[in-house]
Amino acid sequence: MRFRFIEENRWRLPTERLCQIMNVSSRGYRAYRSRPISQRQREDMVLLAHIREQHRLSLNSYGRPRMTEELKEIGLNVGHRRVGRLMRQNGISVVRTHKYKATTDSNHKFNIAPNLLSRDFFAKRPNQKWVVDISYVWTKEGWLYLAVVLDLYSRRVIGPLSVILRKSPAGQREPCRTV
Repeated sequence: MRFRFIEENRWRLPTERLCQIMNVSSRGYRAYRSRPISQRQREDMVLLAHIREQHRLSLNSYGRPRMTEELKEIGLNVGHRRVGRLMRQNGISVVRTHKYKATTDSNHKFNIAPNLLSRDFFAKRPNQKWVVDISYVWTKEGWLYLAVVLDLYSRRVIGPLSVILRKSPAGQREPCRTV
């Protein structure tokens, strides 16, 4: 641990000064630097190559438990803590993806309002044409619905309205408060 600290900080101070601060001999530090890597470190390097390969093959979806099972299936006797340590030290983590969820159902039998504007968004006088848009956002209190009414002549907001809906104990949505 002391030698690793010296190794990481030797560009800041002379090595001899760092050895004095860490209370180790400079000869011991030189011996540490010339020492070959241990058997455990070599095994970790091989295991890490397998972990990276399995992580790539799983499309970045395997975490520590499933990775350990995969490694055991290919014949590597390894524990989940060691796999977790190697994954954590090398920045290997699960990439979570969210499935696309369609929120609009255009295939229905309900009445559809006629398009009265026909994409003509120009108005000659105030209050001739209004447009409305609605949006919703999930909050900690529930769904927040925001409706905005615009006058096409002045391009100003006529009436914003936002309502937070919560589910009641019966499972139905009821307005919690109007903002």
